[in-house]
Amino acid sequence: MEQCGGGWSAPLFAQTAWTNVTFLGSEVRDPGRNLVRALLLGSGVVVILYVLANLSYLALLSFSEIQQAPQDRVAVAAMKAAFGNPGALCMAAAIMISTFGCNNGLILAGARVYFAMARDRLFFAKIGTTNRYHVPAMALVAQGIWTALLTLPRTMATSAATHKVSYGNVYTQLLEYIVSGDLIFYMLMVAAVIVLRRKAPTAERPYRMWGYPIVPILSMLLAALLIVDLASLAPTTSGIGILIVLTGVPIYFLWRKRSAI
Repeated sequence: MEQCGGGWSAPLFAQTAWTNVTFLGSEVRDPGRNLVRALLLGSGVVVILYVLANLSYLALLSFSEIQQAPQDRVAVAAMKAAFGNPGALCMAAAIMISTFGCNNGLILAGARVYFAMARDRLFFAKIGTTNRYHVPAMALVAQGIWTALLTLPRTMATSAATHKVSYGNVYTQLLEYIVSGDLIFYMLMVAAVIVLRRKAPTAERPYRMWGYPIVPILSMLLAALLIVDLASLAPTTSGIGILIVLTGVPIYFLWRKRSAI
């Protein structure tokens, strides 16, 4: 069942990363226009590529081969079926290159969250500073420390049938940690749009949502369904991810109280 959760988490992670470009909003020219373009074009391209990739998997592999792909690496299994071992090696190399590119964007964008929190007096003041190259270096360091704390421990998985304890796929588990938490925040973010439109109807809005309010309501319902699905497929890892997020609630109020003193 944990593997099923991992299968859901990977494509959901690719989609949930769409908001990362907004972390750089304060450094983008005409963000009301350019951020919307980046979000629509980027998400659209990812959706098309994922659909085409899955169609190719279905054409090259049977359902059982997809379900039993080693470590959920369906793309590698598909390339191996089409071109043999050289194809599998080429796909592995392509995945590594893609991973480095993904890491580059996530690391640089993610540090801006720590930086903004510090600027809002919700984190250590030092994190909200930049070095002589105007880079939030301390935010990058803080992000690196937290990343190490998440990745160094190995999560244990126990087989109910054999009672055998084994080490799980840490990458898959990290995805399951983050995706449920991401979806919860996206639900809250979309709900905030509805609330703000009621509380501040005259505020400037460079982009008007198509299909409002039906589209945001459907978005929240779909996110809720996916959260429930992930919780049922991978209750341990998705539960840990949600608990990590919930620990931020008391910390937020304590830090805000400390800043007010």
